[in-house]
Amino acid sequence: MEVRLRLQKSGKPAKGRYNYRVVAIARSKGRDARHLEILGHYDPAKEPANLFINLEKADKWIQSGAQMSDTVKSLVNQERDRQASEAVQS
Repeated sequence: MEVRLRLQKSGKPAKGRYNYRVVAIARSKGRDARHLEILGHYDPAKEPANLFINLEKADKWIQSGAQMSDTVKSLVNQERDRQASEAVQS
């Protein structure tokens, strides 16, 4: 089974603004199908966008051979940068 890390819509849209979960899901499943594991969440409607990804879980899936979608790859890089800057500040 090939696994992908990608976004999954969640919650009710408020005026067309969706919240997303970052999930590990089988590649053959649809966008809203049952996920294997929730890795984080992303809310682009907030200013600034609300983003949290559990990088330990994501790294575990990546080491197991999971592929990331382009959007999730970008979000993971943003989260790594944010956590690195927080570590430098403290």
